[in-house]
Amino acid sequence: MAAHLSSGRVNLTALREAGRRELREFLDKCAGSKAIVWDEYLTGPFGLIAQYSLLKEHEVEKMFTLKPGRLPPADVKNIIFFVRPKLELMDIITDNVLREDRGRSPQRDFHILFVPRRSLLCEQWLKEQGVLGSFIHREQYSLDLIPFDGDLLSMESESAFKECYLESDQTSLYHAAKGLMTLQALYGTIPQIFGKGDCARHVANMMIRMKREFPGSQNSIFPVFDTLLLLDRNVDLLTPLATQLTYEGLIDEIYGIQNTYVKLPPEKFAPKKQGEGGKDLPTEPKKLQLNSAEELYAEIRDKNFNAVGSVLSKKAKIISAAFEERHHAKTVGEIKQFVSQLPHMQAARSSLANHTSIAELIKDITTSEDFFDNLTVEQEFMSGIDTDKVNNYIEDCIAQKHPLIKILRLVCLQSVCNSGLKQKVLDHYKREILQTYGYEHILTLNNLEKAGLLKAQTGGRNNYPTIRKTLRLWMDDVNEQNPNDISYVYSGYAPLSVRLAQLLARPGWRSIEEVLKMLPGPHFEERQQLPTGLQKKRQQGENRVTLVFFLGGVTYAEIAALRFLSQMEDGGTEYIIATTKLINGTTWIKSLMEKLEPAPF
Repeated sequence: MAAHLSSGRVNLTALREAGRRELREFLDKCAGSKAIVWDEYLTGPFGLIAQYSLLKEHEVEKMFTLKPGRLPPADVKNIIFFVRPKLELMDIITDNVLREDRGRSPQRDFHILFVPRRSLLCEQWLKEQGVLGSFIHREQYSLDLIPFDGDLLSMESESAFKECYLESDQTSLYHAAKGLMTLQALYGTIPQIFGKGDCARHVANMMIRMKREFPGSQNSIFPVFDTLLLLDRNVDLLTPLATQLTYEGLIDEIYGIQNTYVKLPPEKFAPKKQGEGGKDLPTEPKKLQLNSAEELYAEIRDKNFNAVGSVLSKKAKIISAAFEERHHAKTVGEIKQFVSQLPHMQAARSSLANHTSIAELIKDITTSEDFFDNLTVEQEFMSGIDTDKVNNYIEDCIAQKHPLIKILRLVCLQSVCNSGLKQKVLDHYKREILQTYGYEHILTLNNLEKAGLLKAQTGGRNNYPTIRKTLRLWMDDVNEQNPNDISYVYSGYAPLSVRLAQLLARPGWRSIEEVLKMLPGPHFEERQQLPTGLQKKRQQGENRVTLVFFLGGVTYAEIAALRFLSQMEDGGTEYIIATTKLINGTTWIKSLMEKLEPAPF
C-alpha cells in the first residue's frame, strides 16, 4: 500500500508559503546587499522553509555562523543576525558588534531577527552592553510550526519537555498555541478539541483566550481539520524509551535524523571499481535527505525493519528488468520511449542503492547480540515480566560501562512499566550508576525523577498491567510483514499515545474513562463555534481529518503508527501530526541530562 499522504485533503504548502512571505518582507526592509549571521541551530529548520535561491533573490550575498570575535569580511551594506532569544547568544552578538571597524566607510547597518519571538530580556541585555542602538530593525519571525513532510509539522523546540516538566516554563506551550492559531487562520477553525494532560489543557485554554481577544480572527475558511487532539508527552512516557523498530525509526535511533537529513558512515557508499581494492575510501560522512518526495523511501520508511528486505529485493528485480528493456527496443519510437524514461529509472536505481546500503548498515547492528539482548529486556518489561526486581542484564551493562544513556533508558523503562520501582531496587540502581559513571550524574537522576521517568512506587499499586490490558498495549501475535495493528512498529508493543488517538476516533474515550483517570493530567473536550454556513456536511466515504499535537516530542515510530491508521481501509480518519520536537529515547534523555561544566582547575 503506497503512502497516499499527498493525495489527502490537507496541503501544507500554504503554511510554507506564509513563512516565505514573512521572510521576504523582512529582507526587503533592509535595502541593499546583505550578509546573514546564523544561529547554527536555525539553519536546518530554515532550510525546510526557504531555499538559498530565495535569499539570493533578496540580495543575500554571504552567510556566516554566529561565533565570538570579529565578523568575517564581507562587502555588504547590511548584517542581519538570525537568532533564538537566548542570552548567551546576545553575548556573542555584542562581541561581534563591538569589534566592528567603526572607521570603515560606508558604515554597515545591523539588524536582528528573533526566532520565534522578540524578547524584552534579550533587548534589555543588549542595551546594558551598549549595543542596542546599533540595530536598525529588531523584529521577530514567528517560525512556530515547520512543515517537515506532507503530514508532519514540528516546532523543533529542543528543550520543550524539560522546560515544561522540570522548569515550569510554559513558553513553548505559548508558541504551540500561537502555531495552532496560525494554522486555523490558514486552514479554518477546528470545531472539536480533545486533550489529555496538564500541558494540553494549558494550550487549549490559551487558544480559547487568543480567539476571544482577537474577535477579528473569525475566519470564513471552510475547516480542513475536524478534530485537534492535544497529547502531553508525560501521558505516555513509555513509548520514546523503547527501541523503535520501523526503518525510519531505526535510522534515527542509530544515526540521528536532523531536519530530514541523516549523515551515514561513507564506506558503504563508495562506488566499487574493479581491481582497485578500496584504496581511497571517502572520509566525509554521506549526507542524505529523507522524505516522502523519494518514492522508495515513502514506501519503506514506516515498515517494520524485518519487512524492508523483501521490498528492496523486489524493487531490484523490477529495475533491472526495466534496464533490460533497452535490448528489445528496435524502432526509433521504442528507443525514444526508453530514453525518455531513463532519468526516472536512474534516479530509482540510485535510490535503491542508497537504501540497500542503509539497510545493510542497520542490519549489522540489529543482528548483533547486544541489540538482541537489549530488545529482549525491553520487551519483557513491556509485556510485564520481572519488572519489580533488579535486572541482571542492566547490572551487567553497568559493570561493563555501557553508554550511560542506554542504562538510563532501560532503568526508566522498567520504572514506567512498573508504575515506579520498589525503593530498594531504585536505590540499588542509583548507587551502581553513581559509583560507575561518577557522582556528578546525581543531578541527571534528579531530573529524571522530577520528570516522572524514574521514581519510587508510592502506595504500592502498579497500574500498568491494567492500562496494558485495557488499551491492548502488548500483542503477542504481531505480523511484521503485513501488519493489521499498530503494534508492528515496536514488534509487539502498541504506542499508548497512538492507541489513545485510535480509540478517540472510535468508539470514543467514554469507553476507556477508567484508564484515562489512571494516566496523568485531566482529559477534556472543547467545541469551537463555526460561523453559519461553514458546518461540514460529510460526503459518503469521506475521511475525517484529525491533527494530533504531541506536546513534548514524538518519535518516528509513533508517526508510522498514525500513518498506518490513516491508511486503514475502514479507518475513516486521516491523521496529520504536529509536535514540539522530533525525538528518540536517546535525544530525549540527553535533553534531561545536566550539562556539566568541566572543573576550573
